[in-house]
Formats: sequence, structure tokens, C-alpha cells
Amino acid sequence: MTTQPISDDKTFTSTEGKRAQQARKTKNKILTAATKVFAEDGFSGGRIERISREANSNDRMIYYYFGNKEALFLNVLETTYLEFYKAEKALDLDTASPIESLKKVIAFTFRYYLDHPEFVAILNDENLHRAKHSSQSENIKNISGNIQGNLVPLLEMGQQNGVFRKEVTAKNLYLTISSLTYFYCSNQYTLTVFVGKNFQDTAFQDEWLKHISDVVIRSVIVDA
Repeated sequence: MTTQPISDDKTFTSTEGKRAQQARKTKNKILTAATKVFAEDGFSGGRIERISREANSNDRMIYYYFGNKEALFLNVLETTYLEFYKAEKALDLDTASPIESLKKVIAFTFRYYLDHPEFVAILNDENLHRAKHSSQSENIKNISGNIQGNLVPLLEMGQQNGVFRKEVTAKNLYLTISSLTYFYCSNQYTLTVFVGKNFQDTAFQDEWLKHISDVVIRSVIVDA
């Protein structure tokens, strides 16, 4: 299964014809509705009929624009990944201050997962399907590479300045940050029961963020 390269622009330009604008608007409404439904019901439980109702559209339009349910789910995956990448790319990172910039990335990642439970839910569902859909997407592979690539400049600057250890790689740093932030958010309800701590409590979230920031920084800095 392949999809067209996705655009990060959802605005409508004056040069577009009225029909093209309406088509983009309809597709965006369907994607928004599909994101909600798949986040709540998963790929298997998500029904085209419900997505149509949520989008104030009809089944025929979904099949016209996306082809089938699998392609629609893949488009949702690609769009959610792209939104994450755009938000991270917008961070004002100062490579001259690699430690503070790295702290910003950690905080952003954790807060983004907390603020976008639909992203976490859809990723959880895709993992249940063993990346059946995302493994077929060149777009997601490209976005993933770009997300990891965002860490490269600050990591290299820290290494050049003797602040970060030379053997640290962007891939391992990305995996460390993702593990410590995503796990908290994806398992927060069962962990609340298991640990006996309210994982939705903002004070505890702040405490966890401080802890994982310390863990990540200590894992990359040169020993004093």
C-alpha cells in the first residue's frame, strides 16, 4: 500500500478553484473524523459509517478520496506523525546551549504525548497490528528520519564542545527520550492502579518530567 507524499499545508489558497478547495476541505474533515474514531475504537473497531457521520459526509466520499479503510488509516497515521514533526520543528533550539536545548526537546515530547492522547492511542493500536500499515509507508519512514535528525545539530555541537559523549548517537538519544515519555502516557491508567499514584496529576507529571530530564542528560554528558 502506498500513499502520495503528504503536505503539511491545510490552508486554502486563492489560486485554487472552488471545487479543489471543497475537495481539500472534505478530505480534511474526513481525516479529522477518522482520527477521532480510530483513536477511540482502533483500526479493527473503527467503522466507515461512523467516520462518515462524524465528518458530516458519506461512505462514498471516503472511498472516493481514500480508496479503502486501510488507506484511510494509513493517511491518519501519516498525518499524526507529520503534526508531531511540525510541532517539534517549530521549537526554538539554540545549538550553542545543547543541554538546555535537549531539555526543551524532552519537555516538548512529554507534553505533546500528554496533550495528544489520540496520537498515543493510534500508535498503540498500530503496535497491536505489528506496524502492518506504517511499515508500508515511505512517508512515515521519511518523517521518522527527520524527527531523529532534529537531534543531530544539538548533539553534534555538544560533542564538539566536549559536553556530550562522542559515542552517543541521535538514534539512541531519540529512543531514550521516546521510551521515557511515551511509556508514561501510553500506560498511565494501568500504572495509576499498579503504582498507586495518579498519573493524570499535573504535579506528578512535572515530577516525572524533571526526573527523566535528569536521566537523559546524565546519560549523554561527559563524566566530570
